[in-house]
Amino acid sequence: MHQLTGFQRDLLYCIVGLDRPSGQRIRETLEEQTGREITHGRLYPNLDTLVNRGLVSKGEIDRRTNYYTISDAGTDALRSYHEWGSGRLS
Repeated sequence: MHQLTGFQRDLLYCIVGLDRPSGQRIRETLEEQTGREITHGRLYPNLDTLVNRGLVSKGEIDRRTNYYTISDAGTDALRSYHEWGSGRLS
């Protein structure tokens, strides 16, 4: 997790909180949460990085739309990262 960017970690947290979201749904959720616009050119390469690292799985809803789910490795990485961060706050 420490080798990921903050944006990539935010994507993981977003995906784990949604049920098979599309890239568009992920973008909208993060924009609502952060109040910042997220471009197509930033979102999809970062999602692809997470897929390539085995932290996220990608499936097809239709020819134009993919969905994303967190993998077991992604869940484990988030859990470990959260525990690491929580330990720093206590």
